[in-house]
Amino acid sequence: FTTKRRLLPAAGAIALLVAAASTVPFLGTEFIPRLDEGAIAMQAVRLPSVSLEESVRFTSRIETTLLEHFPDEVDTVVSRTGRAEIATDPMGVELSDIFIMLNPPDQWKVESKEELVEAMQATLRREVPGQNYLFSQPIELRTNELISGVRADIAIKIYGDDLDQLASLGEQVESIVREVPGMGDVELEQSSGLPFLRVQIDRRAIARYGVSVAEVMDVVSSVAGHAVGEVFEGQRRFTLQVRLAESTRRDIEAIRNVPIRTPAGTTVPVGELAMFTLEDGPAQIGRENIQRRVAIMANVRGNDLAEFVSEAQKRIDAQVEMPPGYFIEWGGQFKNLEEATERLSVAVPTALFLIFLLLFMIYGSVRPAGLIYLNVPFAAVGGVFALAIRGMPLSISAAVGFIALFGIAVLNGVVMVSHIRTLQSEGLSLSEATLQGARDRLRPVLMTALVASLGFVPMALATSAGAEVQRPLATVVIGGLVTATLLTLLVLPSIYSRFGGEVAKGRP
Repeated sequence: FTTKRRLLPAAGAIALLVAAASTVPFLGTEFIPRLDEGAIAMQAVRLPSVSLEESVRFTSRIETTLLEHFPDEVDTVVSRTGRAEIATDPMGVELSDIFIMLNPPDQWKVESKEELVEAMQATLRREVPGQNYLFSQPIELRTNELISGVRADIAIKIYGDDLDQLASLGEQVESIVREVPGMGDVELEQSSGLPFLRVQIDRRAIARYGVSVAEVMDVVSSVAGHAVGEVFEGQRRFTLQVRLAESTRRDIEAIRNVPIRTPAGTTVPVGELAMFTLEDGPAQIGRENIQRRVAIMANVRGNDLAEFVSEAQKRIDAQVEMPPGYFIEWGGQFKNLEEATERLSVAVPTALFLIFLLLFMIYGSVRPAGLIYLNVPFAAVGGVFALAIRGMPLSISAAVGFIALFGIAVLNGVVMVSHIRTLQSEGLSLSEATLQGARDRLRPVLMTALVASLGFVPMALATSAGAEVQRPLATVVIGGLVTATLLTLLVLPSIYSRFGGEVAKGRP
């Protein structure tokens, strides 16, 4: 039927190819599918001026709230507040890592993990207000920190010199990103808001009283603790410190009234010798690539990574005016996606060229090699449709599946065309050899396709740990082999019977 009506299968194949090409922009893209670790890592972010005791109190309330409101979903909650500055990733007491161990999904009242995260976020904002929450997973959280230095999927880094200007630009970008569809959590890195006691010495006053700067600063340092000696207990030694009472440390007027002895033997309040003011200063100064920077962290939910970043970039470019010397850099998983896409843009064309070169070396002619090469785009048609049907975006896993698919599709084409050309060399005409060759190679082509397809079915339907990475790869191969097999068995013979050309009789 198809060899007698050559235009019909060719037109159908081209229509499918156009439909698949128009479907690709709607698939979305991501780096790799998110693995379900069976737990949630949540970060609670508070004001930088919060005390350790207050952070612990809030963290305890968060733990109690989660256990009370989600008894079917939450098994255990473990928290950690702050991290030492000598660690590889220091963290202030205003930050708490909260690890939520989950029960098996069949015990949940909600349908999915995304729905559970949204419910937790709404409950915590209602029951424990005054802080921001970032949701991730334990391994994913640490991986993001290693990749981009922030604890989220996307890192929007603004570079510049002035801290106040950086904070202002960060607030503008944060407000814009919050309005982008698919935004899950967004948090501006807290670069200011830490209270400082500024001491400005009045040099005329200390000269008048005959007091040195060091003497004034010794009194000031006693607010936190001024070392005056060491105490030995056997082999152990301890620093002996003078420290003001807690009631005095908390009252700036009391600090001003601390007396200091002058060389004349009188005392004078330290407030007469220096000006004491409380002001907000930088909570942290982020630096990267020898420049100051502030980061906006964002997690994506309900949207694919590339589309979210593309929309956010358009809005930021249109609404935020960057001063000279200031610029934005996008990092995190999006940067990984860009780098992987660049590598694949070189690796995939190289692999396809080598496949065509091998086909040309086999047949010694461009025509049969080109006809077999038609299997490559038409195999991709089924892979694209399979991803669309299952609602999966394009990812690195899917790209690997396409590469494997192209190899199987070309193999089927070689099996078909080689046999047809062998029949031609035995004296059959082009049309006779094509029809006979297609019939003879029906079972081998079907066997090759079915073995590969059935072998990938467990991966496509897997739900175990790591299945999120396997499913796109298997889906692409199974879907692509459907269209590749139909092309090899129906479209390729009809096209070859018209454009295959003659083969010299007796040629091996």
